[in-house]
Amino acid sequence: MINTHLCRLTSADFQKEIDGKKTDLIILSNKNKAEVAITNYGGSIVAIMVPDAKGNMANVIQGHDNIDDCIKSPEPFLSTLVGRYGNRICHGKFSLDNKEYQLAINNGPNHLHGGPTGFHARVWDIIESTPQSVSLSYTSQDGEEGFPGTLVMTVKYTWTDANELFIEYEGTTDKKTIVNMTSHGFFSLAGIADPTPSAMDLICEINADYFLPIDENSIPTGIIQKVEGTPFDFRTPHIIGARIDNTEDIQIKNGAGYDHCYVLNKKEPGEFSFAAKVTDPISKRVMEVYTTEPGLQFYSDNWADGYKGQHGATFPRRSAVCFEAQHFPDSPNHPYFPSVVLVPGQVYTQKTMYKFDIDK
Repeated sequence: MINTHLCRLTSADFQKEIDGKKTDLIILSNKNKAEVAITNYGGSIVAIMVPDAKGNMANVIQGHDNIDDCIKSPEPFLSTLVGRYGNRICHGKFSLDNKEYQLAINNGPNHLHGGPTGFHARVWDIIESTPQSVSLSYTSQDGEEGFPGTLVMTVKYTWTDANELFIEYEGTTDKKTIVNMTSHGFFSLAGIADPTPSAMDLICEINADYFLPIDENSIPTGIIQKVEGTPFDFRTPHIIGARIDNTEDIQIKNGAGYDHCYVLNKKEPGEFSFAAKVTDPISKRVMEVYTTEPGLQFYSDNWADGYKGQHGATFPRRSAVCFEAQHFPDSPNHPYFPSVVLVPGQVYTQKTMYKFDIDK
């Protein structure tokens, strides 16, 4: 059978049975013939095929081209869903109703992104699929990775004719718990290649007057600091790489570059609003981010080492940027951060959108 998909990915390469559940590949296509490819293993986005200013289509998100490489990826969170708790929790400890919980430790002394067998490493059920959308569901059992409560999470991806990728989350629990979902897309607007070009020449704008400084273990200090006068000021468009090696800045040093949560400017909590924009000056591709979340983790891909990805592409250090819409890191241990507590009868919701366009 001839592969007619632009991304050159096939379902057969993503089909496997893991613990009695089957993995697969879903390819969404819009009227522009632009594509998004998603596997239900970790909800990973393995391709986003969009044009540059000359109409050339390329994959602008880092991923693999088969299920085995997804499973054993050197970057376990490569463009996957992240949960039950995105980002870090100090020493993996938090308390609810005076009971302390201990989570898996998988990032120095901390818990990161739901733990080693978090939502990124689970097979999600495909519950609904259309040519331009797919809904995935996963039930996280009480005690999984140390979290209380059985959490039922549904994530819907919708690919519009305007080249907008909506990711909508809904979750319910049977016991008081904490939830902080995100999608950890590693975006390479120049297109993945061998090697994938540096993302440090991208022009970036982030709609935030404040960010969260971190300690040497990447845990928020608790201070909410103005970006003004720091390398973290992207209120007006700025080249990402211009200040990323400012070794005199302790925050750049602590993050090995950018790996910080921005406090997004919001008129009201939960408002679906503009968060960030990046432009590739060569291809003229543009990506805008909109979200209901209070925070946006900006990560400059500081730890990649040139490992192999899709169709022979390689992913060197800082060849991608991540904009992870979420609540703040370590929120359960900072009472004045926006709450991440979910109780029975409530519904966890989040909506984030990545829009792809051409710089006019």
